[in-house]
Amino acid sequence: MNMNRSDPIHYIIVPGYQNSGPDHWQTLWEKRLLNSRRNQPSSWDHPEHDDWVIALNRAVDSTTDPIIFIAHSLGTITVAEWARQYASDRIIGALLVAIPDVQRPDLPEVIQGFSNPILEPLPFPAIAVLSNNDPYAALSRGRLLAERFGAQIQEIGNYGHINHESGLGEWEIGLKWLDQLIQFNTQQHQSGKTRTG
Repeated sequence: MNMNRSDPIHYIIVPGYQNSGPDHWQTLWEKRLLNSRRNQPSSWDHPEHDDWVIALNRAVDSTTDPIIFIAHSLGTITVAEWARQYASDRIIGALLVAIPDVQRPDLPEVIQGFSNPILEPLPFPAIAVLSNNDPYAALSRGRLLAERFGAQIQEIGNYGHINHESGLGEWEIGLKWLDQLIQFNTQQHQSGKTRTG
């Protein structure tokens, strides 16, 4: 992926619980992607559902460019909840990494506000990246949630919660899924022009 090009696509980074620190691949991508910004709720340490979703809507409203969401962990649920409440034809795709099982019985009290998501297909293309040994979601549950969101599933092996502790660095391989979302949008756009031309 050519990270130095002038790209009309706006990337919205959507971290999970407690935000993504300096060594997290999301933070490193944010520095490299020229047209990107981070979702900024006010309740990182005690996530409030409406605060996170409304903050994401502010980020969407801040640009007129086409948008790709780059979401991790609780951020993936935030994207799905945003899509249920709001609409924008500028969303061309979402990368959903390490979808957590927010319906599990031992869900921490601090994120109970996200424990009842509406599991329905997203109105835009999505790729879900799952780890075989994610401590916050059994692989079978990750698959189920991804399928309910209508996402294409990519399983990457034993990488825990696919965060800074997973040793991914700038996660160059992960960038290929952004390219897939861009290419899919380009193909759809060209197909639409062909049908209407």
